[in-house]
Amino acid sequence: MPVLDVVIIGAGQAGLSAAYYLARQGLEPERDFIVLDANDRPGGAWLHRWPSLTLGAAHAVHDLPGMKLGHPDPSEAASAVVGRYYGMYEKTFNLPIHRPVRVTAVRPAAANDDGGTADAAGSPLRVETDRGVYDARLVINATGTWDKPHWPHYPGQDAFTGSQLHTHDFDSAAGFAGHRVLVVGGGTSAVQFLLQLADAGAVTAWSTRRPPEFTTRPFDADWGRDVERRVNERTAAGLPPLSVVGVTGLPLTPEYRAGIATGTLVSRGPLDRLEPGRAVFADGSSFAADTILWATGFRAALDHLAPLKLREPGGGITMDGVKVVREPRLLLVGYGASASTLGATRAGRAAALAALGRLGGDAVPVDTGALALA
Repeated sequence: MPVLDVVIIGAGQAGLSAAYYLARQGLEPERDFIVLDANDRPGGAWLHRWPSLTLGAAHAVHDLPGMKLGHPDPSEAASAVVGRYYGMYEKTFNLPIHRPVRVTAVRPAAANDDGGTADAAGSPLRVETDRGVYDARLVINATGTWDKPHWPHYPGQDAFTGSQLHTHDFDSAAGFAGHRVLVVGGGTSAVQFLLQLADAGAVTAWSTRRPPEFTTRPFDADWGRDVERRVNERTAAGLPPLSVVGVTGLPLTPEYRAGIATGTLVSRGPLDRLEPGRAVFADGSSFAADTILWATGFRAALDHLAPLKLREPGGGITMDGVKVVREPRLLLVGYGASASTLGATRAGRAAALAALGRLGGDAVPVDTGALALA
C-alpha cells in the first residue's frame, strides 16, 4: 500500500486551510496528501445548521486563505452561503477532497507500534474508513465538534413527559408557536433560539448554570488572543478544554438589549431537576414546559482516535499548540481554541506548517496579517 505524506480528516474551515497550505508549500494533491470528509457536499458543519440561521445572525464566517468570502446577502441561510463558498474554494485550489468518507479509526499501521515514540521517518498511521484504508506518515485531524452534541444529565430527565431536543437537531422555531419551551445553555445559540422562539409565539424560559455574561468589550484582535490564551492554558496541561464561547461572553447587541428588556433574555438560573411536564430551578421556582431545548454545546468528535490512547487521566489531551504530545504523527485542530471559527483558519495553517516541518519541508513566508484573529 502506498504511504501518503498527510491525510487530513475533515473538510471544514480548518481542514481546508490546512490543505491549502500543504498544496501551496509544494505537496501534490492525491499523490502526497488527501482530505477525507464525511459530508456528501462542501460546507463542513455549517451544512447542518438550522435553516432559519441566516448569515447575519450567525457567528462570523471567517475568510479562508487565498479567497475572501466577500459580502453575501446577510438574510440568506448561513448553510447555503458557506456551502457555496467552500465548494468554490475546493474547486479553485483543486483540493483533493474525498467524500463522503467516514473515518472509523486511526491506529498505528505496525502491529508492534505502541505509539508515542514514532516520528515522521517511522511507521505510518493507518486511517480506516468506510471506503477503504489509507496509510500516512502524518494525520491532521480536523473533525471539529458537530458530530458530538453534549447532553447534560439532570434528575428526572427520563420522567419528563414533554419532548427534548438538542441544538444539533433544531430545525425551525415556527413549529413551536403556542408551546412552552425551556432553553438550557448560556451560549450564543441559546440566545438566538430564545429570540426566534419568542418571535414565533412560543412561551419561553431560560436556564443557565451561571448568570449570562453579556459584554460590551470589542471583539478585536486583542480579545481574540486573550480568548485563545485562556483556552490553550488548559489543553497544554492535558485538561479538557473549555468552550471558546465559555470564555468570550455574549456581545451586548441592540437585539440582545431588547431581549433583556422584554424578559426573554433573563435567566431563571440553574436547573435543579425535571419532573413530568415541568422544570424546577435551583431557587425552587418552576416552569411548566412542553419542550426542553438543550443548547448545551458540543464536545470534540474524536472517537475514531481512541486506538491512539491520547487521553490523560483528567480526560483531556495534552497539546503543544496543534501538536499532540503523546503522538507526534498526529496534529489536532478543532480542539480547544480552534474549535470555533475564531481560530480554525490559523490552526489549519499551523498544522500544515508543522506537518511540513516534520516531513522535512521548509515553510515559505505567509501573510500572517490576513490570518489574525478578529
